[in-house]
Amino acid sequence: MSVLIAGAGIGGLAAALSLHAAGVGTAVVESAREIRPLGVGINLLPHAVRELIELGLGDELAAIGVATAENVYADRSGRRVFTEPRGVAQGYRWPQYSVHRGELQRLLLAAVRERLGAEAVRTGARVVGFDDSAERAGPGKRGGVRVRILDRATGTVEESAARALIGADGLHSAVRAALHPQDGPLLWSGIRMWRGTTRAEPFLTGRSMVIVRDGDAELVAYPIGGGRVNWVGQVRVSEPGPLTGDAAWNRVGRLADVLPYFDHWRLGWLDVPGLLVNCGEILEYPMVDREPLPWWGSGRVTLLGDAAHPMYPVGANGASQAVVDARVLARELARTGDVPTALARYETERREATAAVVRANRAMNRAGARTPEELARVTDTYRDTTGGDVRTLNARASLSCR
Repeated sequence: MSVLIAGAGIGGLAAALSLHAAGVGTAVVESAREIRPLGVGINLLPHAVRELIELGLGDELAAIGVATAENVYADRSGRRVFTEPRGVAQGYRWPQYSVHRGELQRLLLAAVRERLGAEAVRTGARVVGFDDSAERAGPGKRGGVRVRILDRATGTVEESAARALIGADGLHSAVRAALHPQDGPLLWSGIRMWRGTTRAEPFLTGRSMVIVRDGDAELVAYPIGGGRVNWVGQVRVSEPGPLTGDAAWNRVGRLADVLPYFDHWRLGWLDVPGLLVNCGEILEYPMVDREPLPWWGSGRVTLLGDAAHPMYPVGANGASQAVVDARVLARELARTGDVPTALARYETERREATAAVVRANRAMNRAGARTPEELARVTDTYRDTTGGDVRTLNARASLSCR
């Protein structure tokens, strides 16, 4: 029996590649009927880039990403307040990359199909339930989990046996819902986000990420290759609290809703109103997370990535943490043939580590740092809290199993 991964996002595909590299048979099911390069820009921090390089994807990643050189904090007039080197310039042995999320997913998907086979990822197939039979396996019998999979084309539900089920099915995870039926609501920060990518000229070093703040409005912008700049406009419009309504990540936004917050900004070296006006498609959604879970999985079923630990995008850490999840999961399944033990060890290592990132992202969002001293303190504290400081990562042993 293979390990079955629900979800062919960045975390699920990274898990498939990691398990394959560790000699663990793997299959992936994805609810979408077609995997298209959707979304906007994201960042991969050095701890995730290291893992993808060790999976043999270094050249491909460098070809689609921009190696971020610095974070520049500025005010709406373009005056620099604080600058921090990033990636290799900061002393890491691996770069930080800004990439288009859909292009990264396509890169990982191509690698999975090349290494695991063309049929390794089945689309149009959604996990709708499971029965973990490990506890009922008699002496000498090999336990497994029975997974119910909906074929979206035919409407039929089939049952498949798996060595383990990994819920990497995102913010609205069906696997998480089954494991945690009393799970609390999505928690809204009170911030509304608009995102897009725009064809624009390079700014500053050409590899700079800028964070510009003015009262309750903030804009983050960075190049993602191909003559494109990714931008995120985020505005506090409410007090924090449980989310009412949808949190779909691909909801289309309106220029008229976001432009008034930024149309008076004049940075000099970046045309902020032009970024918004010239964007082909704007996406809108609330900045949300969930309370960290007291436990992720049970027996032969566990969670990974956003299904396990959705977080604010404040620290640019969501995709990166999913990649590290994938690598630790593969290492533990390769180390022992006892699946429940392996998944328990995986959860022990990753649950509290990712909960710390969720809490750190919340703290950074609330910090409201403005002066160079405050910004330096907040960014240093974030790295120390989340285990992403230069010395720790550079000295850490590889997560590779072979």
